[in-house]
Amino acid sequence: MDYILPHDSYLINLGSPKPDGLEKSRNSFRKEIERCEQLGIKMLNFHPGSHLKMISEDECLDTIGESLNIMLDKTSGVTLLIENTAGQGTNTGYKFEHLAHIIDRVEDKSRIGVCLDTCHTFGAGYELRTEEGFNQTFKSFEEIVGIEYLKGIHLNDSKKEFASRKDRHDSIGDGLIGLDAFRFIMNDARFDAMPIILETPNPDRWADEIKMLYGMIGA
Repeated sequence: MDYILPHDSYLINLGSPKPDGLEKSRNSFRKEIERCEQLGIKMLNFHPGSHLKMISEDECLDTIGESLNIMLDKTSGVTLLIENTAGQGTNTGYKFEHLAHIIDRVEDKSRIGVCLDTCHTFGAGYELRTEEGFNQTFKSFEEIVGIEYLKGIHLNDSKKEFASRKDRHDSIGDGLIGLDAFRFIMNDARFDAMPIILETPNPDRWADEIKMLYGMIGA
């Protein structure tokens, strides 16, 4: 169970500026956590939330933090992983500072973490394609968020260009990130003891992609 990382419903918005929408999102998210509890699943991945152009980013992030405190108080045993976003539309979570802001608001920091998505990271403007850029991105993450909070990774190439703020996944090696970034990840010991999830769009290629990724180890 240590490497199982489900995703909550994409309809949930823990930072919603609409009272009715926020209540429904919190109720739905609590049920998602409770299902994990029942199944013995230790982590749940979620997108942070959207301000819908009705409140500021900071207000949205504060609301997300409040939502998480409520959820953590009413549940047990499940660590909640904030997934970074590309910043499409009114989504928060595309800056490492956003992730740090949310974590800062969470009272029980033993049950909060981050899942980094490579497509989202690239789309948000964090370089992964070169060794220098990759190292700088994770140095920034460590300085702003804290590497101890990184508890999962989603592997995706990107159909859209660097810093596009677009979330369009592509098969590994077919997109604009290129293979080097995935080679860096597969050979980085910091990521050994966490779930690494392939989220690419073509199921027919998953077996080959996984084989290719394992083949990068030590290369």
